[in-house]
Amino acid sequence: MKNTALLVVDVQNGLMDEGPYQGEQVLKNIEALIPVCRENDVEVIYIRHDGGKGSELEPGTGGFEICARISPQSDEKIFTKTYNSAFLKTGLKDYLTQKGIREIILVGMQTEYCIDSTCKTAFELGFRVLIPEGTFTTFDNGPMRAAELCEFYSGRIWDRRFASVIPFKDLAKLISA
Repeated sequence: MKNTALLVVDVQNGLMDEGPYQGEQVLKNIEALIPVCRENDVEVIYIRHDGGKGSELEPGTGGFEICARISPQSDEKIFTKTYNSAFLKTGLKDYLTQKGIREIILVGMQTEYCIDSTCKTAFELGFRVLIPEGTFTTFDNGPMRAAELCEFYSGRIWDRRFASVIPFKDLAKLISA
């Protein structure tokens, strides 16, 4: 999986503390995926959201920090965003291009906001996007339950349109092949 990067989006204390849908399982899956990527030269890149002063994702607060269980290593890149897309005004596209990365494994939060926006933007920029099942989550949103949102986006919006949504166990095999 040369020229591939893992993007870990918004897995921050301020969101995880609110108890997203299947949050513990999603965190365990991401926690298991990161070392596989590191061991197989798939760069791990972290994206965190700056929610502004007074928000649960305010810089300088514990809520802004990436969950300790998946903490970046000292040499891993962290991009901070203020929009849903990890690409908008962050320098991520230029960084990926300079590194020769053409494929993205996308995981994190929130399904209908930052994961969806990042997925579609990456697709439009020409990146191949892989989204492993069980590595993204969200919260109930108005009349839609979090489970419905995750299923809707992965099965009806992303897969075979903007990304390849693949079983989690298959991704680990792809990376280490």
